Amino acid sequence: MCSRARWLLTAAAVVALGLVAPGLLPSAAGALLGGALYTALLHTLLMAAAPRLRPWTAGAAALATSFAVETFQLTGVPETLAAHSRLARLALGTTFDPSDLLGYTLGALAAVAAHLAARRATEGRDRR
Repeated sequence: MCSRARWLLTAAAVVALGLVAPGLLPSAAGALLGGALYTALLHTLLMAAAPRLRPWTAGAAALATSFAVETFQLTGVPETLAAHSRLARLALGTTFDPSDLLGYTLGALAAVAAHLAARRATEGRDRR
């Protein structure tokens, strides 16, 4: 299976997890996990689009994008868009919450760690 297809399958798994798992946790933990998965999804989509990106580059870009979206919420525009579109609500959120920044950071770190671990496992398997 090509690298892009694997990243897209991973993205689908992250979306599925993001739709189910946060609701199974207490509110604060669910919100933290939701933010982490948002950034992990961005990481996987970046890798699907550009498979040669280095893990830390993809993680940094995903984190920067997450922070930018969260900061954009301060304008009120995402809240207005969310009132008319469920997709906008899912993609942009509605209101700024500084605690989301922690979730994004944890998600970026987890995505990079998983990416590096998968790469090491693949390289080890290829050497045999």
